[in-house]
Amino acid sequence: MASFGDRLAAAMAKRGPLCVGIDPHPALLESWQLPDTAAGARDFARITLEAVGGHVAAVKPQSAFFERHGSAGMAVLEEIVHTCKERRVLCIVDAKRGDIGSTMAGYADAFLREGGPFAGDALTLSPYLGVDSLAGAVATAQENARGVFLLALTSNPEGAQVQHARTSAERSVAAEVAAAAARWNADTAGGLGDVGLVVGATVADAVRRTGVDLPGMRGPLLVPGIGAQGGQVADLADTFGAALPQVLVSTSREILGRGPDPQAMATAASELSTTLGLLQQQRA
Repeated sequence: MASFGDRLAAAMAKRGPLCVGIDPHPALLESWQLPDTAAGARDFARITLEAVGGHVAAVKPQSAFFERHGSAGMAVLEEIVHTCKERRVLCIVDAKRGDIGSTMAGYADAFLREGGPFAGDALTLSPYLGVDSLAGAVATAQENARGVFLLALTSNPEGAQVQHARTSAERSVAAEVAAAAARWNADTAGGLGDVGLVVGATVADAVRRTGVDLPGMRGPLLVPGIGAQGGQVADLADTFGAALPQVLVSTSREILGRGPDPQAMATAASELSTTLGLLQQQRA
């Protein structure tokens, strides 16, 4: 199997740099006239995947909205991951795991190792128990042709307290996370590495203040925050500059709000994906 970075780069080139969340939030389930149950979450996920799977580079099921339904909900998440594999749609599981030692190894077995019940193509990770605590999970991902996205500069205001803080070396925590990603991507022959970062669409000032080297980390950038959270497509070039080709925009409400009409969702995803692809081509 090709590396995750190579598979993602190919999908972005073919379908545009858009990732759509599969987020069966209670309010969305209600608006779709689906029950707030595991069965409702399954129908929501099935409709979303069928509507947008052919128009986006990846989908991103949010684990929390399945976990809230207990074992039945987690069975739905497992089903989604395997359905994505069958349909050859890249699946980024948004579980934001982060721990140490054998506990982190257990998460890696579940979410990153071939045959793991929730092993999609990539997993979001939290590095705030120390970024090197994730080294084993990164190794497991790369050994199994999978990827990870490390939380680096998120849009929520509380994140700055940790992410903007300075280490004893007078480098921001976010910059340290990006530097670790660069190390783990060092053997990338070309294109995208397997270790990416999560960077909000609305954090242009933070990128400059924290000194994060986005082009230098060589991995993909998962970028939430376009639309309902205030980010604008037109601002992406200024925010990411030379790293714009690495950007994979993640959106949920902008597409899911068109549901449960699959055609409306597909049209919205296709239009946004095309717009983002043209933007990257213009700045290439």
